[in-house]
Amino acid sequence: QVQLVESGGGSVQAGGSLRLSCAASGRTFSSYGMGWFRQAPGKEREFVTAITGNGGSTYYADSVKGRFTISRDNAKSTVYLQMNSLKPEDTAVYYCARGRVPGAFTWSSAYAYWGQGTQVTVSS
Repeated sequence: QVQLVESGGGSVQAGGSLRLSCAASGRTFSSYGMGWFRQAPGKEREFVTAITGNGGSTYYADSVKGRFTISRDNAKSTVYLQMNSLKPEDTAVYYCARGRVPGAFTWSSAYAYWGQGTQVTVSS
């Protein structure tokens, strides 16, 4: 059974930065695309960013492009989300997810495993 454990969430003022980590169990981490999604109170879960298994391609939601950076360290079976210039509207629970194939996708049904989520709160 694959487990994903997120860490690094917290509270920060607008304009600040946070770095989320997601450590995965299981073998062949590099064989799977990884994604980050978020869900704000009263809203549906939305795509944030994704990265292919070899890290060669990344995708971002327009709302975070230029501020967030996804990366991965396959030797450590870990994916990261560097969040800069945070805004109050970035406040949400952030989830990492592991895909079923090496590709990266923007829709949640493409992902087979999900972490428990980590809270990010940005105050104005």
